[in-house]
Amino acid sequence: MNPGAIRDKVAIIGMGCTKFGELWDKSLDDMIIDATYEAFDDAGIGAEDLEAAWVGTQMSSFTGATLSMPLKLKHMPITRIENACGTGQDTLRAATYAIACGAYDMVLVVGAEKLKDSGLSGLPDPFNHPVYGQGATAPGRWALGATKYFAANKLSPQEGKATLAKIAVKNHYNGSLHPKAHFQRAITQEQAINAPIIAFPLGLFDCCPTTDGAAAAIVTTTELAKKYRKDYVTVKGFGVAIGPGWGKEDFDYKYDYLPETIAAGKQAYAAAGITDPRKDLSLAEIHDCFTIAELMEYEALGFSEMGHAKDDVDAGTFTLKGPFPVNSDGGLKSFGHPVGASGIRMCYEIYKQLQGKAQLPARQLKNPKMGLAMAQGGHPGFLMPIIAILGLPA
Repeated sequence: MNPGAIRDKVAIIGMGCTKFGELWDKSLDDMIIDATYEAFDDAGIGAEDLEAAWVGTQMSSFTGATLSMPLKLKHMPITRIENACGTGQDTLRAATYAIACGAYDMVLVVGAEKLKDSGLSGLPDPFNHPVYGQGATAPGRWALGATKYFAANKLSPQEGKATLAKIAVKNHYNGSLHPKAHFQRAITQEQAINAPIIAFPLGLFDCCPTTDGAAAAIVTTTELAKKYRKDYVTVKGFGVAIGPGWGKEDFDYKYDYLPETIAAGKQAYAAAGITDPRKDLSLAEIHDCFTIAELMEYEALGFSEMGHAKDDVDAGTFTLKGPFPVNSDGGLKSFGHPVGASGIRMCYEIYKQLQGKAQLPARQLKNPKMGLAMAQGGHPGFLMPIIAILGLPA
């Protein structure tokens, strides 16, 4: 393994993102066109400049025709990728490697999902084990992780719920400032704590919504990027660690931390040359499918000491005005979670922040240099985290 093999060799010169939400008036094709053409306009290119494309969806479509049909791309090599909630990052990873190895010079990456027309109240579970899969739900599985985390770190249920509520309040506030977020409404600590219980201790405001949306990126070599714009963003590295699912059958498995996420973080940090994530990174977009996931990820990714994430939450460390903003656009919790699009949306936020082009002055971070985007499928005991790190050119 060569951790730094692609560092700063590949650049993003354009990105686009639709508004996320219940987009009843938009088809999957509509969203793909909107996100892609925003990326084209941002990069100053057109479809005729592309050599290949990748598209990520979990369940809304299949094959590369997902792009070729709405974008009228004739005879182009297009690959459709699915890797659970990390689909967006994995789509960008595949395109980045294709550029880095010299196979192509200019490619398109799109993530998209149309969930609100699916007829489902949540996401389908593709891991239908005849024993372990019976009756299981995403909030139920993360709720088990929450109660285990509270017990392991000597937090009462009340203390734990109050900590999770602070994360929900933070992300709703951040989303209220973003014109493309699904939920653009701030909430109070009391509303978060007293919301209807979905799976104890997780309440309504601890859970992300099912959402429609799409996001896109134009990826090229760093040398070519200089011809298109001065404020391009480079790819620093990736980390991927797909778990074998042993948590369901190993009686010694500890559900109070996320070993797969720790492993993916180590890979990504080695690839990007990061030794201290709290010092080297300026911001992070992480997978807050549930507030407990964000809390546990603070520790798994080295943003907080193990067992002490509550201290950082209480100190306001991860707020928009704190020393290390996390989910500055509202995260999955507020921006929304159209599965195939979420990873690219995270990168879109980092891209805009690094350029100093956050949509509102109140959202813009001061002099960011590098950001982490991490999405992960699964649940405690069986996780599939994928991390992308983007930054200003070296």
